[in-house]
Amino acid sequence: MKTARKKLKFSDWLKQSLLFVGYAPLIWIGYTLFVGVVLVLGRISLALGVFSAVTCLFVGVGVAKYIDLKVSSENPVGFYWAIKKSLPLAILAAGAIVACWFVFMAVANILSGDLYRIGQFFFHWEIFPERLKYRSVPQIAGWIYSYANITLIFALLMFTTFVGWFSHALMLFKDATWSQAKEQSDMAVSKNQGALYKMLGFIFFEAALCLTVTPLLTPVLYMLVSTIMYTSYKNIFEMPS
Repeated sequence: MKTARKKLKFSDWLKQSLLFVGYAPLIWIGYTLFVGVVLVLGRISLALGVFSAVTCLFVGVGVAKYIDLKVSSENPVGFYWAIKKSLPLAILAAGAIVACWFVFMAVANILSGDLYRIGQFFFHWEIFPERLKYRSVPQIAGWIYSYANITLIFALLMFTTFVGWFSHALMLFKDATWSQAKEQSDMAVSKNQGALYKMLGFIFFEAALCLTVTPLLTPVLYMLVSTIMYTSYKNIFEMPS
């Protein structure tokens, strides 16, 4: 299995990620719109919303791979191949994030005495006409997607801390075991710390903006992060050194 040898810049990853929009705009935009619809689930069940958001994030890595093969390979794969291949690992990652979120939330609510909120994590219908009345579209989007931006920050913090930024792609595309993927990811991160820190800073800054200023761009941010996850992996593990 190939190891990381080339030191790259975050600007390289971002530039290549943005190019994916031009490679297959209908697919990229279509999946982004799909994510935007799915994220509404968080206002019915926070657990389901977090699960769906993280699943979409990691399935998006497979979609990015599909776009790449579609435009650069002599043997392109089908769109459903990308979904089918990505879904099992994405579901596993989403389940782990939901479990971690639940533990932190349950402990906080037990300590504060708000035990009723524990049940609301699994079901709490919040979509009522009075909540939407007299609100602008950005205000509604901010209300719907606020949890999704927090989920993105939380998931990436947990993922980079305990799993490794490149581990998911290595397990998905190189069939590496968890231990092999984590070892290679840690090696790649150690050689490209500057790029990785800038990338995380950029993502967290954009998530903060989507929380306050540009909530309608939350689904776009999810797809962009998925694409960055793929392009950063590709530049280190699939490109010649």
